[in-house]
Amino acid sequence: MSRFLIKRLFSATLTLFAVSVLTFLMFFALPRDPVSGMCPKNCSPERLERVRDDLGLNDPLVSQYAGYMKGIVTGRDLGSAQGGRCDAPCLGWSYVSNEAVSDTIARVLPVTLSIVIPAAILWLLLGVGLGMVSALRRGTWVDRAAIGFSLTGASLQLYFVGAVLLLVFVYNLRLLPVPSYTSLFDNPAKWASGLVLAWVALAFLFSAIYARLSRAQMLETLSEDFVRTARAKGLAKPKVYGRHALRAAITPVVTIAGLDVGGALGGTVITETTFGIQGLGRTAVDAVRSGDLPTIMATVLIAAVFVVLANVLVDLLYAAIDPRVRLR
Repeated sequence: MSRFLIKRLFSATLTLFAVSVLTFLMFFALPRDPVSGMCPKNCSPERLERVRDDLGLNDPLVSQYAGYMKGIVTGRDLGSAQGGRCDAPCLGWSYVSNEAVSDTIARVLPVTLSIVIPAAILWLLLGVGLGMVSALRRGTWVDRAAIGFSLTGASLQLYFVGAVLLLVFVYNLRLLPVPSYTSLFDNPAKWASGLVLAWVALAFLFSAIYARLSRAQMLETLSEDFVRTARAKGLAKPKVYGRHALRAAITPVVTIAGLDVGGALGGTVITETTFGIQGLGRTAVDAVRSGDLPTIMATVLIAAVFVVLANVLVDLLYAAIDPRVRLR
């Protein structure tokens, strides 16, 4: 197991290194000049050049990349034009908000985590549970209802579901406040009431996909020889379905869940925009619109970290579910 984990961590490190290099090169491939955005329109060429020197943009690319990565690990001195000393993890200085990018990320990342993690728990419990029950009750009204739920969820878009939830529960019935973010540690009740509609919208759409996938996998597993053998031995149904069938059917769900959760943690742009919540996704979009290149780089790197870590976690879960994976 240790060898398996080391191999996966090594692959993850290489992936993050490649993403960091490509993201850093993208910084210089964009046509927008960050110095022009920072300096007033009447800036002279000499002043623009001084600002570039202060930002280190005239240094060789290798030196700039090394300084950027060093800042993430140990912090670095950004110079007087960028607020002076930046403690680790230093992700640069925002040209638009005029603050350390790490401060921006620290402010918006808890918002995205508060949206995604509870929603993921809901959609996994609802989707997998509904899919399993549908497979075990194949052909009954429960199965037909589950199929109808899955088709409905797969046919709708998040911005439509979110708008309907807002219209019904916030503006018409007035059962919930306008979605907003409050720290869980400051006021748990306000935290939940401000984000519950985002959770419900995400859970409804994602659980529909997981219900279809879980049902298909469970039906396929129930026809396998090892399940028939377990039944023939006289094992109780909960043990046959829970210990044997579910364990074999859950592996594809684990893969999809890891990718979905990892991608969502990188920024739920549509969700945050629909409900007017400023999280990592909206911050990334705003940075692209304003040409805030350090913030763009930071959000891309963080999204990559979440996706890579989610894949590592999926590999570890695979190894726990199916020991044969460890031998690969």
